[in-house]
Amino acid sequence: MKIEYFRSNTNKMQLPYFPYDLTEQTLMLVFFLAFLIQMIYFWVVFRRLAFYRGKKDFSSEEAVSIVICARNEYANLKNNLPLFLEQDYPLFEVVVVNDNSQDDSFELLEDMAREHSKLKIVNLNQELNFFHGKKFPLSLGIKSASHEILLLTDADCRPSSKYWIRNMAGKFGRGKEIVLGYGAYEGKAGLLNLLIRYETLWVAIQYLSYSLMGKTYMGVGRNMAYRKTLFYKNKGFSSHYTIASGDDDLFINSVATKKNVAIEIDHGSHTISVPEEKIGDWVKQKRRHLTTWKYYRPRFKWLLGTWSVSQMFFFGLFILLLALGYNMIVVGSVFILRFVSYLLITKMSMNRLNERKLLLFSPIAELFLIVFYPMLSLVNMFSKPDKWK
Repeated sequence: MKIEYFRSNTNKMQLPYFPYDLTEQTLMLVFFLAFLIQMIYFWVVFRRLAFYRGKKDFSSEEAVSIVICARNEYANLKNNLPLFLEQDYPLFEVVVVNDNSQDDSFELLEDMAREHSKLKIVNLNQELNFFHGKKFPLSLGIKSASHEILLLTDADCRPSSKYWIRNMAGKFGRGKEIVLGYGAYEGKAGLLNLLIRYETLWVAIQYLSYSLMGKTYMGVGRNMAYRKTLFYKNKGFSSHYTIASGDDDLFINSVATKKNVAIEIDHGSHTISVPEEKIGDWVKQKRRHLTTWKYYRPRFKWLLGTWSVSQMFFFGLFILLLALGYNMIVVGSVFILRFVSYLLITKMSMNRLNERKLLLFSPIAELFLIVFYPMLSLVNMFSKPDKWK
């Protein structure tokens, strides 16, 4: 770069004149750094799920206990519980913890238990919840389970096939103590449904990809399994019993190792839930989920935080550099390369997880969530989210 010097009439040297503004160069440098970080995440981390080819393993027929906590879930139990009881698997039971329901859930469960010997009921008819959230009823359900493999889901979930247990249990072996599955949401009309399913997809892309790297940090309670001995070895939820959420992610964060986790994403292994229909209810749900993030191990907070911060810097600086009209060819080329990588990873992951009709909406949803998550975290700083049920 040529630097020209100008002399005043007094022959004293003035400050050098640079043909390009240093501020714009700095912005461009940070923009390019954010781009590089994003590309590393796409092609080192997230590609692991996008191009994952898991082997089917139906060799294990170890006995399984399905554990479900329910509070005022009469309609969901009536619709979904038969699908769990009719699974194609040789030896299993379904343990339902009726957590002080005020509807007719207990009467329904008693009627169903007369017809299905595999159904076991744990009834809490008083407010004896010494933990917060559903950790206490879930602990009672696990204690009542007869079998070593615990398969966890929620009352508002249904299995995607009659081979759900077989798929999930088949991943236990070769020292595996945890199996992480995918909990999908039912597709319906409306923007909120698209947003919920997109957010669920990208949460799964992250936790499943990290698990494939040997860096498991969470699972979702709608669909995961672990050994009962692992639960007791960790003393249950005692390390985080005062936190309302975390019966899934904080527990997995505390017990997962590099070698004891497997994932199962075959389409027959998914659970499907009915999503929230009001944005206010969904926001409350997300606020509860965000309360556990600060309790993750430092390395996971750093990895997840770096991804989020690089997203914000990339898009923020892209808009700023566009407004400044600075080096549009380079800025545009970088944006297009990132955009193509994002679409490819998203599309391939959609195929792996059997998600449909999200790709066109995904760029809008990504931008929304980049703003939404920090705002939600800020709100949580000043008010506590609602407790479970």
